Amino acid sequence: MAAAADGFEIRIKGRAGESLRAAFSELTISVHPAETVLRGSSLDQAALYGILDRIQSLGLELVEVRRLPGGGGPGTEGGADGA
Repeated sequence: MAAAADGFEIRIKGRAGESLRAAFSELTISVHPAETVLRGSSLDQAALYGILDRIQSLGLELVEVRRLPGGGGPGTEGGADGA
């Protein structure tokens, strides 16, 4: 049972500082006023669970996890209709 590699977007509460950026250096990080968005492409399920475990270990508040359409990577905003 192999998991397909996809892009994911993970939102956490608060703004990322340099130490948080270093902890998630394999991801694209964008900071918004009330939250930080982590994006990764080609993540299998094991990699995603590892990132979620790191978020929990650092005491960060997870807001949302979602799969990006079409396995899109950094900068992909879901341009395809996906029907």
